[in-house]
Amino acid sequence: MESKYSKWYHPYKPVKKYSKKAAYFSMEFGIDQALNIYSGGLGFLAGSHMRSAFELKQNMIGIGMLWKYGYYDQKRNDDQTLKVEFNEKHFDFLEDTGIEVEVQLHQNPHVKVRAYVLKPEIFGTVPIYLLSTDVDGNDHLSRTITNHLYDANEVTRVSQSIVLGIGGAKVVEKLGGADIYHLNEGHGLPAFYYLKDQGVTKEQMVFTTHTPEKAGNEERDAMHLNRCGFFGRTLPHHELEQGAVNDFNINYTVSALRMAKRTNAVSKLHAEVSKRMWGEYEGISEIIPITNSQNQKYWQDNSIRKAWEKKNSANYKRRKKALKKRLFEEVFEQTGKQFDPNVLTMVWARRFAGYKRADLLLHDYERFQRLVNSADYPVQIIWAGKPYPYDYYAIDVFNNLIDESKKHKNLAVLTGYELELSRALKCGSDVWLNTPRITREASGTSGMTAAMNGCVNVTINDGWIPEFEDNNNNSFVLPALDHKLPVWDQDKMDAENLYKVLEEKVLPTYYDEPKNWQNIVFRAMDDVIPEFTSARMADEYYKKLYK
Repeated sequence: MESKYSKWYHPYKPVKKYSKKAAYFSMEFGIDQALNIYSGGLGFLAGSHMRSAFELKQNMIGIGMLWKYGYYDQKRNDDQTLKVEFNEKHFDFLEDTGIEVEVQLHQNPHVKVRAYVLKPEIFGTVPIYLLSTDVDGNDHLSRTITNHLYDANEVTRVSQSIVLGIGGAKVVEKLGGADIYHLNEGHGLPAFYYLKDQGVTKEQMVFTTHTPEKAGNEERDAMHLNRCGFFGRTLPHHELEQGAVNDFNINYTVSALRMAKRTNAVSKLHAEVSKRMWGEYEGISEIIPITNSQNQKYWQDNSIRKAWEKKNSANYKRRKKALKKRLFEEVFEQTGKQFDPNVLTMVWARRFAGYKRADLLLHDYERFQRLVNSADYPVQIIWAGKPYPYDYYAIDVFNNLIDESKKHKNLAVLTGYELELSRALKCGSDVWLNTPRITREASGTSGMTAAMNGCVNVTINDGWIPEFEDNNNNSFVLPALDHKLPVWDQDKMDAENLYKVLEEKVLPTYYDEPKNWQNIVFRAMDDVIPEFTSARMADEYYKKLYK
């Protein structure tokens, strides 16, 4: 019997202003801990978007990938250092739609792609169609394409983009087609090439660019992509030439910018950075800011929310203490250390990448030692996050922090950084550290959900922060530096400013002025909600990007 999910379907009548059929392509979705097919911020953002699209009754679906081994499971070696494990995932709550399409990969024109659906009633999202090549009839290599999110093999990575883009576009066709095709980052770029050949107009294609980082803006040899089947057909040389840049390469971001009718960056500052980065290329679409945001219903603790709405400090403090104790149970289980809920607790937690500077606090080691050994203003510090499994620099930083934490009873590095641990860290801490090199963090949504739970941002003035910050009133913001300074100078000056802000403002306020601290906590919640909730963001996509 044909499933209702083998055609465009929602369990509600879409609201009139959201009636356009929008298909949203993303390489990862962070929906729930039980569906661990995400790596970090891009997935968290997409997951919150799909939840809010459902809550607002939008006529949207998600198109993603069903990763057999997810990203990876973060465990520990015997010496507590990072251990990468790949374990097969099982998602019994997904439904096989019966939809199967074929894509051409390299010399194989008949690679099968099967669509499974995450139904709205499971986690409260719009329907999300997840694609797999682990299908009977495919050869071994084809079956392994959807094994690992961001596979390290370049040919496999290209194949993954083809499956998401062209396979996803063909699945949407089977569902009845869409009015709008939205690429969340450039990974699904082949969709635009394929759809253009099917008569889909530029007016129907929109794009979100997420990062100024080179690794997030893929660029590959045009001839190689043509041989791989990236464009849905073999392009003649003159067509390849039209799209090629930088010594006959295809830059996924540049091509998407040219093919989309409109593009959004993920904060106002990122829009300016993006215009500087891509403005020299001819024919790119307008880049507008639609600032990334997160789903309040999923991320904000309910008791914290009620205390904030009534501005009830006593209830807030009671709940915060309970949430800290809950987090500290995880600290104790992983490290054997007993943290004190009465002590100011700082957290640095997000994807481990060099520019995010997880170890900035250790830059001046003597200052760091004074900070963590202070009797007057005691602190506890937790680090957590996942490095890319083949980013050996980031893994080295992670392991170095573990080595340092072994010397102190008030330092901990946690593994298993998934949605649940992320939420526990935001609910159970007092200060959220955000230390990227300036202009490098396009948005940085973790600080939003931290603020929703009373965790005060201590941060570089980058990404979404300039739109939110009221320094010393809802956050503590480090003085902005010239991003053109040498990296070493930036790190030295930012570290100096971070110690100064912590020693002279954050710690004295927390311990000596608890009423003022409480005002900062509530003011941050006032300023983050609803402006930085994904309900606002999902609404803006229809108003500004899909119009």
